[in-house]
Amino acid sequence: MFTGIIAEQGHVLSVERDGDSATVRLHAPGTTEGLALGGSIAVNGVCLTATEIAGKEFSVDVMGETLVRSTIGELAPGDSVNLERCVQAGGRLDGHVVQGHVDGVGELLEREPLGNWERLRFGVPANLARYIAEKGSIAIDGVSLTVTAVSDAAEVNPWFEVGLIPTTLAETGLGTKTTGSRVNLEVDVLAKYTERLLAFNTPATAAAEGGAR
Repeated sequence: MFTGIIAEQGHVLSVERDGDSATVRLHAPGTTEGLALGGSIAVNGVCLTATEIAGKEFSVDVMGETLVRSTIGELAPGDSVNLERCVQAGGRLDGHVVQGHVDGVGELLEREPLGNWERLRFGVPANLARYIAEKGSIAIDGVSLTVTAVSDAAEVNPWFEVGLIPTTLAETGLGTKTTGSRVNLEVDVLAKYTERLLAFNTPATAAAEGGAR
């Protein structure tokens, strides 16, 4: 589990494709400190496992499902990525509960400087829009943010907005995203579980559960 508080921006050294999978090697001095093989790291919000560690570098293997559902497959040598180690039990949860299970990819539609902060508007896949609520939480490329505005439920091309403070602009990759940039999105896990539970709250499922007792 993660919190959406980025610890470091790492840099992609290489991407080796092998059929429908890939191995990504990254340079990240802070992240590799104390990192053990098998450790979990969120790379642009995607939970991946350290498969090799050498000094200030580490590698992760990426399967086909992850390449399809996220922007990891678009990475190239020289790219910067947001990195976060998994949270330790008993540690502070400074952001919100982030699983590192990306739900889909969004697109930066607008960014507007407003004094020392910026407003960003992202397009979101229609199947994810219902999980995004004003004042709710969302992870964008692994960054925990508060939603400041959302489109109407009837909007054909749904969107949402967030505000970025100077620290977020400087310490994460969101500060350099340009219009058209694609980002990984993870919606609030509580919203997904709530919807799933309600789907079973029907006479048919109640009858089926009763018959199984």
